[in-house]
Amino acid sequence: MKLLVCVSKTPETTTKIQLTGDGSDVDTSGVKYIMNPYDEWYALVRALELKEAAGSGSVTLLNVGPADNDSVIRKGLAVGADDAIRVDAEGSSSLFIAKQIAAQAKEGNYDILFFGKETIDYNGSEVGAMVAELLDVVYVHEASKLEVSGTTATVTRDIEGGVEIVEVELPLVVSAAKGMAEQRIPNMRGIMMAKRKPLKVVPAVDAAVSTKVTHYDLPPEKSAVKLIEPDDMTELVRLLHEEAKVI
Repeated sequence: MKLLVCVSKTPETTTKIQLTGDGSDVDTSGVKYIMNPYDEWYALVRALELKEAAGSGSVTLLNVGPADNDSVIRKGLAVGADDAIRVDAEGSSSLFIAKQIAAQAKEGNYDILFFGKETIDYNGSEVGAMVAELLDVVYVHEASKLEVSGTTATVTRDIEGGVEIVEVELPLVVSAAKGMAEQRIPNMRGIMMAKRKPLKVVPAVDAAVSTKVTHYDLPPEKSAVKLIEPDDMTELVRLLHEEAKVI
């Protein structure tokens, strides 16, 4: 079974985001980057578990980005992936990235493509669905469990008020949510082996950029907390109505 795990580089969760002076881009100076947690903790680990359960197969990482992303990719190799591919291009839009991934997936003929349910910086949940459409294969979003028997996958996903269980034939594109797997911490042996595992850099395929970000704005700063006496319901109602405007 050939498994492809698509990974992104995102700012570390405690990073304070600043914009450039003209608001045209994010100021990356001093920003610490990590592998997107949904990609690392759930998508990658579940792929590794499936390979281990089968006793054969391969897990390949795929990233679209510049050479600066190599350190993040090596983290995934240290966790246990067999090899990696980096498409040498800036991810200018979700569709551009999806077209790069789809091109590599077609060439590699993978059985399952894994994504995290979203990236923690953009929270768009767009790329996985786009890739599935480009490949014309089934897509299951926000899966919390995935089992494979032969060429059939049984996927569980949380829905409002319960769970949904679907059976699909491979190949499959799936986005992994919490519950899919448990985080693995790379050990020293894995870290040393990662340095020798193949990381193939390939050029981007020709794909028109259909959208472009022209400006960023930070959300307005939150106002100070107002405290009122617990028995002053009149003031509470007034604040909710006139200031918070929720009633």
